[in-house]
Amino acid sequence: MRFRTAVSAGVCRLLVGAAFTVFSAVASAGGIAQLKQFVVEAREVQGEFEQTVIASSGRRPQLASGSFAFSRPGKFRWTYEKPYAQVLVSDGTQLWAWDPDLNQVTVRHLGDALGSTPAAILAGEGALERDFELAEDGASDGLDWVLAVPRQPESLFQSMRLGLSGGMLRRMEMVDGFGQQTLIVLTALRSGVPVDPALYRFIPPPGADILGE
Repeated sequence: MRFRTAVSAGVCRLLVGAAFTVFSAVASAGGIAQLKQFVVEAREVQGEFEQTVIASSGRRPQLASGSFAFSRPGKFRWTYEKPYAQVLVSDGTQLWAWDPDLNQVTVRHLGDALGSTPAAILAGEGALERDFELAEDGASDGLDWVLAVPRQPESLFQSMRLGLSGGMLRRMEMVDGFGQQTLIVLTALRSGVPVDPALYRFIPPPGADILGE
């Protein structure tokens, strides 16, 4: 299986995907307080990410990196640059996934799909405790951690750990129903800088195969 196929599957599960403004009021607070503050105050954010996917079989981890932007509620752009190009765009109504190598586009209605997914942390409306069971998960690696378990039984991941520091989201660690782990590190974050609305518009390129809804 080509790497980008695994990446695409992982991102579809996530729907996925700095310095953020430093919230001094929660700098010494627990992870849940920082997470809630982040969701309320980080309305438009841009940055870069590094992703590692670790299979339960123990095969060699799959690495990827790229850039992202989000604007609450529901708009985001997640761009894989290495090792293969791939783009995911949500305009708040539809989610587009484009594979440039195959010139293939998959589209689906967003609806309530953000719900209890990791993408809800980045681009959702902030209904954290409606969608997740939250628990403090200690401190390590200089971060305060929150354990988030989706309330929807049909969710495609079992749990998520979120690492925060000074009111900023730094890491996301997800485990799916097959024991596969997806680790995302967010870097070069910028909050409060207006995001170009064009980033959230997607027009299928000429000749692209369009699949889905």
